[in-house]
Amino acid sequence: MNEHQNGPEDQLKTIIVTQKLTKIYGGGATRVAALKAVNIRVREGEFIAVLGPSGSGKTTLLNMLGALDRPTRGRVIIDGVETSSVPERRLYRIRREKLGFIFQTYYLVPTLNALQNVLMPVLPMKENKRYRKRGERLLELVSLKDRMHHKPGELSGGEQQRVAIARALILNPGVILADEPTGNLDTKTGAEVIELMQRLNKERGKTFIIVTHDSRIAESAERVFYLMDGRLSDVPPEEH
Repeated sequence: MNEHQNGPEDQLKTIIVTQKLTKIYGGGATRVAALKAVNIRVREGEFIAVLGPSGSGKTTLLNMLGALDRPTRGRVIIDGVETSSVPERRLYRIRREKLGFIFQTYYLVPTLNALQNVLMPVLPMKENKRYRKRGERLLELVSLKDRMHHKPGELSGGEQQRVAIARALILNPGVILADEPTGNLDTKTGAEVIELMQRLNKERGKTFIIVTHDSRIAESAERVFYLMDGRLSDVPPEEH
């Protein structure tokens, strides 16, 4: 596909670019091309949805955009840094400083309360009052001020996902990568999580890249891409 462009977007800062991004797993009879020459340009403050069936390569794409994996061929450039040409230590810093991650299954530590879970990304650093205060403000932002001392088992699925969103924001990244963030939620709770992500995008300027089956997220997105058999397009499959 060609990189999607229009006038106003060209004035925004480009923060993630892929060029002919290809990811191949295995070899011989077991060879699978999860991504095939994917080109995408993400600009600051965008709200992007990537739709596709299971096995289409959505999670692989998100892992590449998040510097969690390296391409077989092609390039991923995050804020001017080509991820394939830097050591893992620098990738770790990029992930910590520039990216936040939201997953379908929350990944909360069951023995820790909501605030402690939000603070998990700063534990390798010296936890101090500044981060604790920020964690408390983030839980208030996601409407969990009165639940911050509850453990995951005492929270609903929607509340656990909001804790995960607050955790993704603790180091104030510019980009949030979300993998099926409403996948384990009922319809009403899923709508609340979508509204929260939209609010963070509009009011806080956070860039969202969301891979999903949820058509409601696509309806809320500024740009929608479709991933089928490892190929990305901005045209729905039935229109090809």
